[in-house]
Amino acid sequence: MIYPIVKYGQPVLEEAAAAVTIFDAELEKLVADMFDTMYAAHGVGLAAPQIGISKSLCVIDITSNEDPTARLVLANPEVISIEGKQTDEEGCLSLPNFRAQATRPMKATVRAQDARGQEMTVSGEGLLARAFCHEIDHLNGILFIHHLSMLKRDSIRRKVRRMVKAGEW
Repeated sequence: MIYPIVKYGQPVLEEAAAAVTIFDAELEKLVADMFDTMYAAHGVGLAAPQIGISKSLCVIDITSNEDPTARLVLANPEVISIEGKQTDEEGCLSLPNFRAQATRPMKATVRAQDARGQEMTVSGEGLLARAFCHEIDHLNGILFIHHLSMLKRDSIRRKVRRMVKAGEW
């Protein structure tokens, strides 16, 4: 099932998600649906709040489904270490058509559980580190625009408000 992506302005995007406590077939189905939704939207990461589900769960595949072994499922993730900095253009499926330069760690190590509840630690650099931090931010109610300058953030918010008034959002 492909879920609709929740757009900026919906409260679920700016609230901390609840911990995943039950690892069962229902969760595995949700994970499969999240991957399908992410691929359909041409994303490299998707957090459950972005489909309106307040669970601490995200999926990442920076290969855009070209390498099935690159698929990552992170339940209850936390960043345990970061190194360096990278500044690059970033976007978000919940803020379609908005992109901006954002600074993130160059390397990140994350501790999480997989879809079966097994604990794991995974590290990534470059785009993968950016995806880790972006998706985990979502689970904590933080959007990528919170990493932008006040001026850029306010500009995006004004544009979204105009789009809402025009019925385009």
